[in-house]
Amino acid sequence: MLNNIGLPGLLLIAVIVLVLFGRGKVSSLMGEVGKGITAFKKGVHEGDKEADQQRVDQARDVTPEEAERKKV
Repeated sequence: MLNNIGLPGLLLIAVIVLVLFGRGKVSSLMGEVGKGITAFKKGVHEGDKEADQQRVDQARDVTPEEAERKKV
């Protein structure tokens, strides 16, 4: 049903939204959407960094030479 909406249809929807809600309300809504997207990207990036750090920590723990030196 919505597969054939083209540029004219999207422009018509945008004009109707502007008329119904006004420019100020739409711009504040888009600002909030932008902040949400930024926060989501930041969270994903921090999660990736944390996962990478865990992999690095696990890779460091594979040195059996130090444990053998302490036993002898």
